[in-house]
Amino acid sequence: MTMPFEPYRGTVEPQWIDYNGHMNVAYYVLLFDRASDHFLDRFDLGGDYRRRTDHSIYVLEMHVQYLREVKVGDPLVIETHLAGADAKRMHLVHKMTHALEGYVAATNEIMALHVDLAGPRSAPFPPETAARIEKLATEHRTKPLPIEIGRRIALPSPSGAH
Repeated sequence: MTMPFEPYRGTVEPQWIDYNGHMNVAYYVLLFDRASDHFLDRFDLGGDYRRRTDHSIYVLEMHVQYLREVKVGDPLVIETHLAGADAKRMHLVHKMTHALEGYVAATNEIMALHVDLAGPRSAPFPPETAARIEKLATEHRTKPLPIEIGRRIALPSPSGAH
């Protein structure tokens, strides 16, 4: 994934390890949330933006796929792909990769909404921000999407049909 900034980097902390000896599911989400903040800061949509404008980004929906375990001290890189955007929303996909071994540990798909906190109600992005978002979305449309996005959670039907 091509990005105009460095991906988010983190390391698995000892307190994040569960009784199975690997990182607990909650901490994958924590790291993905930090990667989202990292991404939003690059668009001036983070904490400073919230304080300055009384607008923010809310997550409407998320989906996490846990593909391979990570353990204490593992270095991780989280790349963010802007899968799409409209006047008020962004569809983000994070890919968590083991920084040394190169395997994909997890993916996170997010639908985020721009919100005017005075309502609160949805609101269009400011024009200059919308232009930057559209520029990146256009660039990312030329890149392959991770195969994990757009999946749904369901058990197969007894006949094998979905």
